[in-house]
Amino acid sequence: MASVQIAGLRKAYGKAPILHGVDIDVADGEFVVLVGPSGCGKSTLLRMIAGLESVTGGDIRIGARTVNAVPPKERDIAMVFQNYALYPHMKVRDNMSFALKLRRAPAEEITERVDRAAGILGLGSLLDRYPRQLSGGQRQRVAMGRAIVRDPQVFLFDEPLSNLDAKLRVRMRTEIKELHQRLKTTMIYVTHDQIEAMTMADKIVVMHDGIVEQIGSPLDLYDRPANRFVAGFLGSPAMNFLTGRISQDGTVVETEDGTRLPLGRPMPDTASRQVVYGIRPEHLSLEGSAQLKIRVNVIEPTGPETQIFGSLGKQLIVGLFRERITPAPGSELEVAVEASQVHLFDPETGQRLN
Repeated sequence: MASVQIAGLRKAYGKAPILHGVDIDVADGEFVVLVGPSGCGKSTLLRMIAGLESVTGGDIRIGARTVNAVPPKERDIAMVFQNYALYPHMKVRDNMSFALKLRRAPAEEITERVDRAAGILGLGSLLDRYPRQLSGGQRQRVAMGRAIVRDPQVFLFDEPLSNLDAKLRVRMRTEIKELHQRLKTTMIYVTHDQIEAMTMADKIVVMHDGIVEQIGSPLDLYDRPANRFVAGFLGSPAMNFLTGRISQDGTVVETEDGTRLPLGRPMPDTASRQVVYGIRPEHLSLEGSAQLKIRVNVIEPTGPETQIFGSLGKQLIVGLFRERITPAPGSELEVAVEASQVHLFDPETGQRLN
């Protein structure tokens, strides 16, 4: 096992910059998820850690050594790809042992490592099958098994679940997290799925346009996002953003149509300031004193919850309720706001204010 330190890392293709001075510290044995929209640079960063992309500037350290110029095979890492990358003409056993055979490892050691990995991943009965005889989830476990047998210092995962159906993705998320708890090896995992990031990570790195927006534990980022981008990216449905101005006495935010949005505490220092008012859908409630009247547009029942898509004046708003309600489209729904859960952002910079 080893820690990973990334300092001032930059990447450019010609004159096109991709990463702009990224700084990340991954502790020994930590499970870190890089998350962000497509094109934010997260997969490029992972490939640079693996040695599959060159470094334009900055340093990558794995353990005690800087690996900028170290070939991939000498970095003691193992990578699991999105497309499994299994050899179709080899059986599962041979796919898993191939890297060890290239190292000329003793036959007994190869057998021991393959059997151990197969036992961890539940592949014992599949070792004599070809990849074409496996399901998508089984192929992904074989890809992970091939990484495990190498016993690397660091595991790298590049969106390994994106090709699986929704139900299988949920199961594989659990299996990968259990794998980390069992092996206690440093893992860096790339995904664009914020649910994967929230449920799997010890620490999340949110990226956007080649920079790191915020680093922290899943609940820290969810409860106290540093800016509007992080607030809107984490959470499903996404956080509601309503524009308005803080009242002169600093007790509410007033929208253009006269709606008064409650604040958790008075903010006299920012009186009359234009702000973006953020509230998560689950922090709207049907209990308590009604503070807002939402005009209902669309109802989406999911079973345990009901999502209401509506409008508040000219602005769109989403509510997530545990109750099974069926308001008619076009009707008004009175809701209360958990004012202690309100987030305020600067409308120009997007940075958090409260």
